Amino acid sequence: MKIALFGGTFDPVHRGHLAVARTAAEKFGLSLIYFAPADIPPHKQKRKLTDFQHRFAMLALATVDDKRFIPSLLDAHTGRPNYSIDSARRLKSSLKKSDKLYFLIGMDAFKDIATWRQSEELLQECEFIVARRPGHSLADVGRALPASLRPQEEILHALEKRRANGTVSLPGATIHLLDDVHERVSSTQIRAAARESVKQLSRLVPQPVAEYIKKEHLYVAGAPKTEAGGARRGNMLSLHRGISRSGKRE
Repeated sequence: MKIALFGGTFDPVHRGHLAVARTAAEKFGLSLIYFAPADIPPHKQKRKLTDFQHRFAMLALATVDDKRFIPSLLDAHTGRPNYSIDSARRLKSSLKKSDKLYFLIGMDAFKDIATWRQSEELLQECEFIVARRPGHSLADVGRALPASLRPQEEILHALEKRRANGTVSLPGATIHLLDDVHERVSSTQIRAAARESVKQLSRLVPQPVAEYIKKEHLYVAGAPKTEAGGARRGNMLSLHRGISRSGKRE
């Protein structure tokens, strides 16, 4: 079985995330995609995020109609930053030996892969599916890699005019490029639409998510503040009792 791990803050999950997941599932024959919202994303610790319980609840609402999509508690309240290498290894340990794990990521995030903890090991743990953006070349993909895996500069220079598509196979890394997904959504758009009607907000996020955002007054001035420790854990765990830590529906 082919399985993908799709991590991120998902603040909130939107139509762009779902479009990337659907396109990846269809192109690469993925049976399951685990959406794993990070409680403490290493690269965004200074940014105030919407409380985990809300982000997870919105993911559960957004993915309920597609059996391939699993909202996962893999990175819920570990008490430390959610490093992708740890998340991938935890998920992989729950899979069968015959299963194949992919890591689904957008090009903007992949450009920082060299700064991630144990990035070389992560690239060896699973093959990457990178959703590219217009204007990126194969040289951009190569330059993003950790120094130990990065092609020589003369090779990168030759790739600058080559459109990023297909599969890049290197010693220690296999990267599949996912063609541009035509679903442009930004957090700025969502925050602006959160002040408008559910109908307008639903153009950016699934309607159940839009209704949740409006009901909880998220992404607007005066929104509820994040809760502390224990209360937050208890509330979040009550949201989706049928989902295990890895994300499997029980």
